[in-house]
Amino acid sequence: MSKKRILSLDVFRGITIFAMILVNNPGSWSAVYPPLLHAKWHGCTPTDLIFPFFLFIVGVAVELSLGGQLRKGAEKQQLVRKAFIRSLKLIGLGLLLTAFPYFDLANLRFPGVLQRIGVVYFISTLMYLYLSPRTILATGAAILVFYWICMTVIPVPGIGEANLEAGTNLAAWIDQQILMGHMWYQTKTWDPEGLFSTLPAIVTCLLGIFCGKVLTGSSEHGTRLKQWVTWGLALLIGGYLWSFVFPLNKALWTSSFVLYTAGWAFLGLALCYWILDVKGWKKWSLPFVIYGMNAITVFFLSGIIAKLFGLIKLNLNGEMVSLKFFLQEVLFNGWLEPKNASLGGALLMMVILFIPAYLMWKKNIIIKV
Repeated sequence: MSKKRILSLDVFRGITIFAMILVNNPGSWSAVYPPLLHAKWHGCTPTDLIFPFFLFIVGVAVELSLGGQLRKGAEKQQLVRKAFIRSLKLIGLGLLLTAFPYFDLANLRFPGVLQRIGVVYFISTLMYLYLSPRTILATGAAILVFYWICMTVIPVPGIGEANLEAGTNLAAWIDQQILMGHMWYQTKTWDPEGLFSTLPAIVTCLLGIFCGKVLTGSSEHGTRLKQWVTWGLALLIGGYLWSFVFPLNKALWTSSFVLYTAGWAFLGLALCYWILDVKGWKKWSLPFVIYGMNAITVFFLSGIIAKLFGLIKLNLNGEMVSLKFFLQEVLFNGWLEPKNASLGGALLMMVILFIPAYLMWKKNIIIKV
């Protein structure tokens, strides 16, 4: 693959990580524009697209990386070993990020964004290496149907009939049996990156693999765009129609959510490809390339820095406040409308994180987890 073809993926990845940091770090959670918030339960906002986009991109990268190595004669066992080590690193980084700075291991949350990426990446890699494309598609479809049936038909022990409500659905019950005391602190009874909902998340990555196969299977711009748009529209419509009986829900990662978000991912990457590779409009893309080249590193740093900003205390008018509140109060509050001030705080975090990302890009440092 040439750098020209990789550029679209780097930019799409960079836009995704940019958006992920933006929505995770508002100046104040009490004043946020609705599109920058997750849906309260059922539904799908632009913010809900971000994590599935990242898993989708992981799938594209699997095809580009492993496909190339296989064509060069790499042994599958060696690739599995590398994937397993990388998966453990991702899970370890996720646990470290969760534990920092207090390292209360007795109550450590086990699931998380990086942990899910690690698990999904490894399982998707195994399927990619040992199953045919047709079998992967069939398996992915079977997983989505199986998950749908389980979540809507199987009674929940101790609760009653199958339901899709927060904390009382089958996925939440499974988390409670295995992860009690180690789940998301805001709920304690279920986790948005829980065990059972990771199953359909694998399919999000598998669909990314097929997106990558379009890229490696043809060198014609028109062919790639036509296939991506066709896949995107079909998945988008399929997910929307399925949502009438199995609602879009990021926390549950419902089957309709998988199709719907993958549809947008196909279309989003197609748009980037058309702008960058077909039309050649590239000048605007450099900041996103810089973020995209070290996306995992930037995401990890964003979590660490955000926590440090909450821990460091400064004096503000005789009162000790967090560094985050201090910067928000001095730079944005008072002269900006609350939602704009909150957005300003998020953009400040983007600028802060751009500094290490830029330095790594300038020195051509790519940290491969």
